[in-house]
Amino acid sequence: MNEKANYGNWVPEKALYMLFGASVLLGVIAVLAQTVLDKPVVTTVAGVLCVLTLIMAVYMLICHETFAFGKGNMMEGVHEHLVEHLDWNGEGRLLDIGCGVAALTVRCAKVFPKAQITAMDYWGAEWNYAKEQCERNAQIEGVADRISFQKGDAAKLDFRDETFDAAVSNFVFHEVRTAKDKRDVVKEALRVVKKGGAFSFQDMFSQKALYGDMEQFVRELKAEGISEVHYIGNLEKKLDFIPGFVTTPWMISGMGIIYGRK
Repeated sequence: MNEKANYGNWVPEKALYMLFGASVLLGVIAVLAQTVLDKPVVTTVAGVLCVLTLIMAVYMLICHETFAFGKGNMMEGVHEHLVEHLDWNGEGRLLDIGCGVAALTVRCAKVFPKAQITAMDYWGAEWNYAKEQCERNAQIEGVADRISFQKGDAAKLDFRDETFDAAVSNFVFHEVRTAKDKRDVVKEALRVVKKGGAFSFQDMFSQKALYGDMEQFVRELKAEGISEVHYIGNLEKKLDFIPGFVTTPWMISGMGIIYGRK
């Protein structure tokens, strides 16, 4: 049987185990409080918390299955949307910023078979993926010879100005803790793109707490020399493959894309 790539999930299985485990524990406490301790208040509180935790656990499980590659495939749809907005002929070098488990990296390698791709990520201990997993996924998918992976900080990319012919990034910029102003992460990404090169970035761009007025930001980028910038906001309400039950503040809210040419 052929080995399949492991691209993980936006809802980690560890979180599911914790939620279902917590609901079981609260249920046990409720039963013991009623049958052994005769504490009705404790029984009521533990019982209510048990039900609420179980509801959240089931909700997160449904989201997990919706996102999963080979099942709901929503994550694949998000990547496809990003690549569709990358106006590039695929010849030259591409940078994937915050590659995670290399799902988007591999998609780009397959869509652009002539491209040489560099993929970077911070791969911190708090994330359930690593460089080795990325390399394994690329090998399984048959594109390892055209991809190099390296550790780095998206707030301070270890590349010279105008190094790449194209750049992509998906749901990464808002996670960069070394940059207080997330707009600076966008500008840093554009710094390493060649003049005339293409870019396509998806993130929580419609969340004003993170990015402020995006129309103003687009004007600012153009004033700084970016020749073509397009912005589409609130994608979770516009893309038909994103179900309404995931468009919550704690899941996907304020999704946007900026794309164009430098």
